[in-house]
Amino acid sequence: MRFSLLASAALFLGVRAAAVAPAPIKAAVPSPDANGKYWIHAEGISAAFVPYGASLSDLWIKDKNGIVRDIVTGFDNASYYTVDTQHPHFGGVVGRYANRIKNSSFEIDGVKYKVRPNDNKTPEHPEGLNTLHGGPDGWDWRNFTVASYTNTSITFSIVDPDGKEGFPGEVISYITYTVSKMQWDFKMVAIATTKKTPIMLSNHAYWNLDGFANTETRLALNHTFWLPYSGSRVDVDNILIPTGDIIANRKGSPNDFWSAPKQIGHSFNDPELVNNCGYNCTGYDNCYLVDRPTPFNWRKDGPVARLQSAWSGIQLDIYSDQEAFQMYSCNFQDDTMAIKKSQGIFDNAKFPRTIPKYGCFVLEVQDWIDAINQPQWGRQDKHIFGPGGDPYVLQASYRFSINSTATPA
Repeated sequence: MRFSLLASAALFLGVRAAAVAPAPIKAAVPSPDANGKYWIHAEGISAAFVPYGASLSDLWIKDKNGIVRDIVTGFDNASYYTVDTQHPHFGGVVGRYANRIKNSSFEIDGVKYKVRPNDNKTPEHPEGLNTLHGGPDGWDWRNFTVASYTNTSITFSIVDPDGKEGFPGEVISYITYTVSKMQWDFKMVAIATTKKTPIMLSNHAYWNLDGFANTETRLALNHTFWLPYSGSRVDVDNILIPTGDIIANRKGSPNDFWSAPKQIGHSFNDPELVNNCGYNCTGYDNCYLVDRPTPFNWRKDGPVARLQSAWSGIQLDIYSDQEAFQMYSCNFQDDTMAIKKSQGIFDNAKFPRTIPKYGCFVLEVQDWIDAINQPQWGRQDKHIFGPGGDPYVLQASYRFSINSTATPA
Protein backbone atom coordinates (compact mmCIF):
# COMPACT_ATOMS: atom_id res chain seq x y z
CA MET A 1 0.00 0.00 0.00
CA ARG A 2 2.81 2.40 0.87
CA PHE A 3 4.49 1.82 -2.51
CA SER A 4 1.31 2.41 -4.47
CA LEU A 5 0.68 5.69 -2.67
CA LEU A 6 4.17 6.88 -3.49
CA ALA A 7 3.74 5.83 -7.10
CA SER A 8 0.49 7.76 -7.27
CA ALA A 9 2.19 10.83 -5.83
CA ALA A 10 4.96 10.53 -8.42
CA LEU A 11 2.42 10.27 -11.22
CA PHE A 12 0.56 13.33 -9.96
CA LEU A 13 3.64 15.44 -9.44
CA GLY A 14 5.39 14.47 -12.65
CA VAL A 15 8.92 14.82 -11.31
CA ARG A 16 11.83 12.51 -10.76
CA ALA A 17 11.75 10.24 -7.74
CA ALA A 18 14.20 12.31 -5.68
CA ALA A 19 11.65 15.11 -5.47
CA VAL A 20 8.51 13.02 -4.84
CA ALA A 21 6.39 14.10 -1.88
CA PRO A 22 5.77 11.42 0.73
CA ALA A 23 2.43 9.68 0.76
CA PRO A 24 -0.21 10.89 3.22
CA ILE A 25 0.62 9.77 6.74
CA LYS A 26 -2.16 7.96 8.58
CA ALA A 27 -0.29 7.01 11.72
CA ALA A 28 -1.95 7.88 15.04
CA VAL A 29 1.27 9.43 16.28
CA PRO A 30 2.55 12.46 14.33
CA SER A 31 5.49 11.37 12.25
CA PRO A 32 7.75 13.31 9.91
CA ASP A 33 9.44 11.94 6.80
CA ALA A 34 13.15 11.11 6.57
CA ASN A 35 13.97 14.82 6.21
CA GLY A 36 12.02 15.79 9.32
CA LYS A 37 9.11 17.29 7.38
CA TYR A 38 5.38 16.85 8.00
CA TRP A 39 3.44 16.57 4.74
CA ILE A 40 -0.24 17.30 4.09
CA HIS A 41 -1.99 16.73 0.76
CA ALA A 42 -5.14 17.58 -1.15
CA GLU A 43 -6.16 17.59 -4.81
CA GLY A 44 -3.55 19.57 -6.77
CA ILE A 45 -1.45 20.58 -3.77
CA SER A 46 1.14 19.15 -1.37
CA ALA A 47 2.73 21.11 1.47
CA ALA A 48 5.38 20.32 4.06
CA PHE A 49 6.10 21.91 7.42
CA VAL A 50 8.77 21.73 10.11
CA PRO A 51 8.35 22.42 13.85
CA TYR A 52 11.13 25.03 13.79
CA GLY A 53 9.14 28.26 13.58
CA ALA A 54 6.06 26.24 12.55
CA SER A 55 7.52 26.86 9.11
CA LEU A 56 6.17 26.11 5.65
CA SER A 57 9.11 24.40 3.94
CA ASP A 58 7.64 23.14 0.63
CA LEU A 59 4.53 23.88 -1.41
CA TRP A 60 4.00 22.02 -4.70
CA ILE A 61 1.59 23.05 -7.45
CA LYS A 62 1.40 21.95 -11.09
CA ASP A 63 2.12 24.69 -13.61
CA LYS A 64 0.33 25.33 -16.92
CA ASN A 65 2.34 22.53 -18.56
CA GLY A 66 1.51 19.97 -15.90
CA ILE A 67 4.99 20.19 -14.32
CA VAL A 68 5.09 20.35 -10.55
CA ARG A 69 6.77 23.42 -9.06
CA ASP A 70 7.95 23.85 -5.48
CA ILE A 71 7.14 27.55 -5.18
CA VAL A 72 8.42 28.52 -1.72
CA THR A 73 11.95 28.82 -0.36
CA GLY A 74 13.23 26.54 2.37
CA PHE A 75 15.77 23.87 3.18
CA ASP A 76 15.97 20.23 2.11
CA ASN A 77 16.25 18.93 5.67
CA ALA A 78 14.52 20.17 8.81
CA SER A 79 17.76 20.02 10.78
CA TYR A 80 19.28 22.84 8.73
CA TYR A 81 16.74 25.38 9.97
CA THR A 82 18.35 25.28 13.42
CA VAL A 83 21.92 25.84 12.18
CA ASP A 84 21.39 28.31 9.31
CA THR A 85 23.21 31.52 10.28
CA GLN A 86 21.53 33.84 7.77
CA HIS A 87 18.05 33.12 9.14
CA PRO A 88 15.86 34.80 6.51
CA HIS A 89 12.68 33.71 8.36
CA PHE A 90 11.92 31.13 5.63
CA GLY A 91 8.23 30.22 5.94
CA GLY A 92 8.09 30.76 9.71
CA VAL A 93 5.55 32.31 12.05
CA VAL A 94 6.96 35.68 13.02
CA GLY A 95 5.96 36.79 16.52
CA ARG A 96 5.12 37.54 19.25
CA TYR A 97 5.00 40.78 17.29
CA ALA A 98 5.64 40.81 13.55
CA ASN A 99 7.53 43.53 11.70
CA ARG A 100 9.35 46.37 13.48
CA ILE A 101 8.94 47.98 16.89
CA LYS A 102 10.30 51.53 17.07
CA ASN A 103 13.10 51.98 19.61
CA SER A 104 12.33 48.44 20.84
CA SER A 105 9.79 49.92 23.24
CA PHE A 106 6.08 50.46 23.78
CA GLU A 107 3.69 51.53 26.52
CA ILE A 108 0.64 49.76 27.94
CA ASP A 109 -1.55 51.46 30.57
CA GLY A 110 1.20 53.93 31.40
CA VAL A 111 3.88 51.28 31.85
CA LYS A 112 6.80 51.41 29.42
CA TYR A 113 8.33 48.16 28.24
CA LYS A 114 11.69 47.61 26.58
CA VAL A 115 12.14 44.54 24.38
CA ARG A 116 15.33 43.10 22.94
CA PRO A 117 16.57 44.87 19.78
CA ASN A 118 17.88 43.02 16.73
CA ASP A 119 17.44 45.37 13.76
CA ASN A 120 19.33 48.37 12.33
CA LYS A 121 22.59 47.61 14.10
CA THR A 122 25.17 50.41 14.36
CA PRO A 123 28.57 50.77 16.05
CA GLU A 124 26.82 52.75 18.79
CA HIS A 125 24.00 50.21 19.05
CA PRO A 126 25.56 46.83 18.20
CA GLU A 127 22.41 44.91 19.15
CA GLY A 128 20.20 47.19 17.10
CA LEU A 129 18.01 50.28 17.27
CA ASN A 130 14.70 48.46 16.83
CA THR A 131 13.08 45.06 17.22
CA LEU A 132 12.16 42.98 14.16
CA HIS A 133 9.82 39.96 14.17
CA GLY A 134 9.83 39.49 17.93
CA GLY A 135 13.53 39.95 18.65
CA PRO A 136 16.68 37.84 18.35
CA ASP A 137 14.84 34.79 19.69
CA GLY A 138 11.42 35.44 18.18
CA TRP A 139 8.95 32.67 17.47
CA ASP A 140 10.43 31.65 14.14
CA TRP A 141 13.70 30.83 15.95
CA ARG A 142 12.00 28.28 18.21
CA ASN A 143 10.63 24.77 17.96
CA PHE A 144 6.86 24.45 18.14
CA THR A 145 5.01 21.33 19.30
CA VAL A 146 2.95 19.29 16.85
CA ALA A 147 -0.45 19.35 18.57
CA SER A 148 -2.44 17.49 15.90
CA TYR A 149 -1.80 16.03 12.47
CA THR A 150 -3.97 14.52 9.73
CA ASN A 151 -3.63 13.92 5.99
CA THR A 152 -4.87 17.46 5.25
CA SER A 153 -4.07 19.51 8.34
CA ILE A 154 -1.42 20.15 10.98
CA THR A 155 -1.58 22.25 14.14
CA PHE A 156 1.48 23.57 15.97
CA SER A 157 1.49 25.08 19.46
CA ILE A 158 3.87 27.24 21.45
CA VAL A 159 3.95 28.68 24.95
CA ASP A 160 5.79 32.01 25.05
CA PRO A 161 6.69 32.74 28.69
CA ASP A 162 6.34 36.00 30.56
CA GLY A 163 9.39 38.20 29.99
CA LYS A 164 10.72 36.37 26.95
CA GLU A 165 12.51 38.92 24.73
CA GLY A 166 11.18 41.53 27.18
CA PHE A 167 7.49 41.08 26.34
CA PRO A 168 5.07 41.12 29.28
CA GLY A 169 2.90 38.12 30.11
CA GLU A 170 2.58 34.55 28.93
CA VAL A 171 1.08 33.85 25.51
CA ILE A 172 -0.22 30.49 24.30
CA SER A 173 -0.66 30.10 20.55
CA TYR A 174 -1.99 27.53 18.08
CA ILE A 175 -1.12 27.65 14.38
CA THR A 176 -3.26 25.50 12.09
CA TYR A 177 -2.40 24.84 8.44
CA THR A 178 -4.94 23.10 6.20
CA VAL A 179 -5.02 22.15 2.52
CA SER A 180 -7.99 21.53 0.26
CA LYS A 181 -8.29 21.46 -3.52
CA MET A 182 -5.63 23.91 -4.84
CA GLN A 183 -5.83 25.84 -1.58
CA TRP A 184 -3.74 26.45 1.55
CA ASP A 185 -5.46 27.98 4.58
CA PHE A 186 -4.07 28.97 7.94
CA LYS A 187 -5.46 30.21 11.22
CA MET A 188 -3.34 31.71 13.97
CA VAL A 189 -4.80 32.05 17.46
CA ALA A 190 -2.90 33.54 20.40
CA ILE A 191 -4.13 33.97 23.97
CA ALA A 192 -2.58 36.33 26.53
CA THR A 193 -3.01 34.44 29.81
CA THR A 194 -1.45 36.64 32.50
CA LYS A 195 -0.83 40.26 31.39
CA LYS A 196 -1.71 42.68 28.64
CA THR A 197 0.78 42.32 25.80
CA PRO A 198 1.18 43.19 22.12
CA ILE A 199 0.47 40.38 19.65
CA MET A 200 0.69 40.47 15.87
CA LEU A 201 1.60 37.39 13.86
CA SER A 202 2.16 36.52 10.21
CA ASN A 203 3.56 33.79 8.02
CA HIS A 204 6.87 34.74 6.39
CA ALA A 205 6.96 32.47 3.32
CA TYR A 206 9.08 33.52 0.34
CA TRP A 207 7.44 32.91 -3.04
CA ASN A 208 8.70 32.26 -6.56
CA LEU A 209 5.84 30.97 -8.70
CA ASP A 210 8.30 29.58 -11.25
CA GLY A 211 10.02 27.38 -8.69
CA PHE A 212 13.32 29.06 -9.68
CA ALA A 213 13.08 27.11 -12.95
CA ASN A 214 12.36 29.96 -15.36
CA THR A 215 14.70 29.45 -18.32
CA GLU A 216 14.49 33.11 -19.34
CA THR A 217 15.43 34.97 -16.14
CA ARG A 218 16.68 34.33 -12.63
CA LEU A 219 14.58 37.20 -11.28
CA ALA A 220 10.95 37.16 -10.26
CA LEU A 221 10.34 40.76 -11.25
CA ASN A 222 8.24 39.55 -14.18
CA HIS A 223 5.61 38.30 -11.71
CA THR A 224 2.42 40.35 -11.89
CA PHE A 225 1.13 41.81 -8.61
CA TRP A 226 -2.22 43.33 -7.69
CA LEU A 227 -3.47 44.93 -4.44
CA PRO A 228 -7.04 45.94 -5.30
CA TYR A 229 -7.81 47.62 -1.94
CA SER A 230 -4.44 49.24 -1.24
CA GLY A 231 -4.58 52.85 -2.34
CA SER A 232 -2.46 53.91 0.63
CA ARG A 233 0.45 52.70 2.72
CA VAL A 234 2.23 53.33 6.01
CA ASP A 235 4.89 56.01 5.60
CA VAL A 236 8.29 54.97 6.98
CA ASP A 237 11.65 56.59 7.60
CA ASN A 238 14.95 55.46 6.09
CA ILE A 239 15.19 52.45 8.44
CA LEU A 240 11.57 51.39 7.76
CA ILE A 241 10.08 52.67 11.02
CA PRO A 242 6.59 54.22 10.65
CA THR A 243 6.51 58.01 10.86
CA GLY A 244 2.85 58.04 11.90
CA ASP A 245 1.66 59.26 8.51
CA ILE A 246 -0.49 57.37 6.03
CA ILE A 247 0.33 58.30 2.43
CA ALA A 248 -1.42 57.75 -0.88
CA ASN A 249 -0.14 55.35 -3.51
CA ARG A 250 -0.55 57.77 -6.39
CA LYS A 251 -1.93 56.31 -9.59
CA GLY A 252 0.96 55.46 -11.89
CA SER A 253 3.56 55.65 -9.10
CA PRO A 254 5.87 52.74 -8.19
CA ASN A 255 3.61 51.84 -5.24
CA ASP A 256 0.44 51.83 -7.33
CA PHE A 257 -0.57 48.19 -7.46
CA TRP A 258 -4.24 48.99 -6.88
CA SER A 259 -5.37 50.71 -10.08
CA ALA A 260 -4.42 47.71 -12.23
CA PRO A 261 -2.20 44.62 -11.98
CA LYS A 262 1.37 45.23 -13.10
CA GLN A 263 4.70 43.46 -13.14
CA ILE A 264 6.68 44.09 -9.96
CA GLY A 265 9.72 45.12 -12.00
CA HIS A 266 7.73 47.69 -14.00
CA SER A 267 8.99 50.70 -12.00
CA PHE A 268 12.58 49.66 -11.35
CA ASN A 269 13.89 52.44 -13.62
CA ASP A 270 11.77 55.04 -11.84
CA PRO A 271 13.91 57.31 -9.57
CA GLU A 272 11.03 57.33 -7.08
CA LEU A 273 11.69 53.67 -6.29
CA VAL A 274 15.17 54.49 -4.94
CA ASN A 275 15.01 54.50 -1.11
CA ASN A 276 11.47 53.09 -1.29
CA CYS A 277 12.53 50.15 0.90
CA GLY A 278 14.89 52.12 3.15
CA TYR A 279 18.04 54.13 2.69
CA ASN A 280 19.86 53.31 -0.55
CA CYS A 281 17.44 50.46 -1.25
CA THR A 282 15.61 50.08 -4.55
CA GLY A 283 12.64 47.77 -4.37
CA TYR A 284 9.78 47.02 -2.01
CA ASP A 285 9.43 46.39 1.72
CA ASN A 286 6.21 48.24 2.32
CA CYS A 287 3.07 47.94 4.42
CA TYR A 288 0.04 48.55 2.21
CA LEU A 289 -3.29 49.20 3.91
CA VAL A 290 -6.32 47.12 2.97
CA ASP A 291 -9.29 49.49 2.69
CA ARG A 292 -12.34 47.38 1.84
CA PRO A 293 -15.98 48.43 1.71
CA THR A 294 -18.22 47.40 4.58
CA PRO A 295 -19.78 44.97 5.09
CA PHE A 296 -17.16 42.69 3.58
CA ASN A 297 -16.93 38.90 3.62
CA TRP A 298 -13.19 38.27 3.45
CA ARG A 299 -13.64 34.65 2.36
CA LYS A 300 -15.91 35.41 -0.58
CA ASP A 301 -15.78 39.05 -1.64
CA GLY A 302 -12.37 39.10 -3.27
CA PRO A 303 -8.65 38.68 -2.60
CA VAL A 304 -6.52 41.33 -0.88
CA ALA A 305 -3.62 40.43 -3.18
CA ARG A 306 -2.81 38.48 -6.34
CA LEU A 307 0.56 37.23 -7.58
CA GLN A 308 0.80 35.64 -11.03
CA SER A 309 3.52 34.34 -13.31
CA ALA A 310 2.88 34.19 -17.04
CA TRP A 311 5.86 31.82 -17.42
CA SER A 312 4.52 29.08 -15.15
CA GLY A 313 0.89 30.16 -15.38
CA ILE A 314 0.54 29.75 -11.62
CA GLN A 315 -1.67 32.36 -9.98
CA LEU A 316 -1.96 32.93 -6.23
CA ASP A 317 -4.95 34.80 -4.80
CA ILE A 318 -4.66 35.73 -1.13
CA TYR A 319 -7.78 36.19 0.99
CA SER A 320 -7.44 37.48 4.54
CA ASP A 321 -9.29 39.01 7.47
CA GLN A 322 -6.34 41.36 8.12
CA GLU A 323 -6.26 45.07 7.24
CA ALA A 324 -2.70 45.42 5.95
CA PHE A 325 -0.35 43.61 3.61
CA GLN A 326 3.46 43.69 3.56
CA MET A 327 5.32 42.93 0.32
CA TYR A 328 9.08 42.46 0.31
CA SER A 329 10.97 41.97 -2.98
CA CYS A 330 13.98 40.02 -1.63
CA ASN A 331 16.20 43.08 -1.87
CA PHE A 332 18.85 41.54 0.38
CA GLN A 333 19.17 38.09 -1.11
CA ASP A 334 22.70 37.91 -2.56
CA ASP A 335 23.21 34.52 -4.24
CA THR A 336 24.58 32.91 -1.06
CA MET A 337 21.41 30.96 -0.18
CA ALA A 338 20.88 27.68 -2.05
CA ILE A 339 17.57 26.64 -3.53
CA LYS A 340 16.19 23.19 -2.71
CA LYS A 341 16.80 20.01 -4.68
CA SER A 342 13.16 20.16 -5.78
CA GLN A 343 13.70 23.54 -7.45
CA GLY A 344 15.61 25.10 -10.30
CA ILE A 345 16.56 23.79 -13.73
CA PHE A 346 17.61 20.16 -13.48
CA ASP A 347 20.74 19.13 -15.38
CA ASN A 348 21.28 22.67 -16.63
CA ALA A 349 24.20 24.88 -15.65
CA LYS A 350 22.74 28.06 -17.16
CA PHE A 351 21.92 29.58 -13.76
CA PRO A 352 23.48 29.05 -10.31
CA ARG A 353 21.34 27.09 -7.87
CA THR A 354 21.08 30.04 -5.50
CA ILE A 355 18.55 32.78 -4.73
CA PRO A 356 19.46 36.09 -6.39
CA LYS A 357 18.46 39.57 -5.37
CA TYR A 358 14.84 40.09 -6.50
CA GLY A 359 14.45 36.35 -7.04
CA CYS A 360 11.47 35.99 -4.70
CA PHE A 361 8.81 37.83 -2.71
CA VAL A 362 7.51 37.76 0.85
CA LEU A 363 3.76 38.30 1.10
CA GLU A 364 2.61 38.94 4.67
CA VAL A 365 -0.99 39.34 5.81
CA GLN A 366 -1.04 41.37 9.02
CA ASP A 367 -2.31 44.57 10.63
CA TRP A 368 -0.85 48.08 10.47
CA ILE A 369 2.80 47.82 11.49
CA ASP A 370 4.02 49.22 14.82
CA ALA A 371 0.51 50.44 15.66
CA ILE A 372 1.38 49.94 19.34
CA ASN A 373 3.50 53.10 19.00
CA GLN A 374 0.93 55.03 16.96
CA PRO A 375 -2.08 55.56 19.29
CA GLN A 376 -3.52 58.20 16.92
CA TRP A 377 -4.36 55.38 14.52
CA GLY A 378 -6.87 53.99 17.03
CA ARG A 379 -5.85 50.36 16.52
CA GLN A 380 -4.77 49.42 20.03
CA ASP A 381 -7.57 46.88 20.41
CA LYS A 382 -6.18 45.02 17.40
CA HIS A 383 -2.67 44.90 18.88
CA ILE A 384 -2.96 44.72 22.69
CA PHE A 385 -4.49 41.60 24.24
CA GLY A 386 -4.96 40.56 27.83
CA PRO A 387 -6.39 37.82 30.06
CA GLY A 388 -10.15 37.61 30.00
CA GLY A 389 -10.40 39.38 26.67
CA ASP A 390 -10.77 38.13 23.13
CA PRO A 391 -7.86 36.15 21.68
CA TYR A 392 -5.75 37.34 18.80
CA VAL A 393 -6.95 35.70 15.57
CA LEU A 394 -5.53 35.84 12.04
CA GLN A 395 -7.08 33.93 9.15
CA ALA A 396 -5.92 33.64 5.55
CA SER A 397 -6.62 31.56 2.47
CA TYR A 398 -4.05 31.14 -0.33
CA ARG A 399 -5.87 29.93 -3.45
CA PHE A 400 -4.05 28.68 -6.52
CA SER A 401 -5.15 28.48 -10.14
CA ILE A 402 -3.70 28.45 -13.62
CA ASN A 403 -3.78 31.67 -15.64
CA SER A 404 -1.30 31.63 -18.51
CA THR A 405 -2.31 35.08 -19.80
CA ALA A 406 0.43 37.64 -19.34
CA THR A 407 -0.95 40.78 -17.73
CA PRO A 408 0.38 43.96 -19.39
CA ALA A 409 2.64 46.13 -17.23
